[in-house]
Amino acid sequence: MANATQTHPLQTGIGNFIAGLKELERDLITKDKIAAYMAAMPVRAEALQDYVWWRDSFYTRNLIYRDDLFEVMTICWSPGQKTAIHTHNGQLGWMTVAQGEVTTHEFSHASCNAPENQNVVNIDCLGGATELQIDRLGSIVCAEGTGMVTVDKLQTIHQIENTGNTGCISLHVYSKPFDSCIAFDLDQQRCYRRQLSYFSKDGTPIQA
Repeated sequence: MANATQTHPLQTGIGNFIAGLKELERDLITKDKIAAYMAAMPVRAEALQDYVWWRDSFYTRNLIYRDDLFEVMTICWSPGQKTAIHTHNGQLGWMTVAQGEVTTHEFSHASCNAPENQNVVNIDCLGGATELQIDRLGSIVCAEGTGMVTVDKLQTIHQIENTGNTGCISLHVYSKPFDSCIAFDLDQQRCYRRQLSYFSKDGTPIQA
């Protein structure tokens, strides 16, 4: 793995990072604009330590900042931990990795028995299918200092997995914030709305 100092020459504090995002709220938020900002303002793991919490049973979602346009969080992954296959509610998303590596598996919706619930205005899916086919498109490895994964309104279904041998800290920005998503259970052939929660807010755990 590349030396962290070489990979992240800008030692961006999380306060500076959030302040820069708030400045961007004055203009139209686009996938490319926020991706360019995050590439120019890398945040090292040391700057995220107040928002790093590990749990053996599941990955943790740790809220750093949220307003009407942006949601910023760390997600901490022990080796082997992964999300369900899920949507992003039609919202934009960006992920970089401050420590370790994760693999993003990308999927597309091929068919289901509730097609009327697809592509609803301002949301990607209502769920409710009991027969479905989700095609796997490929996988992207995102590691410390090596790029970024984005989600947009065209590519919105994915699964994130820590495929490395160490704990991983990823930094996520969403626009707009969302509190639920559609999860896909391919074994049970169903999709359903899943409520999302945080393990910590502002550096303080809120869950046991």
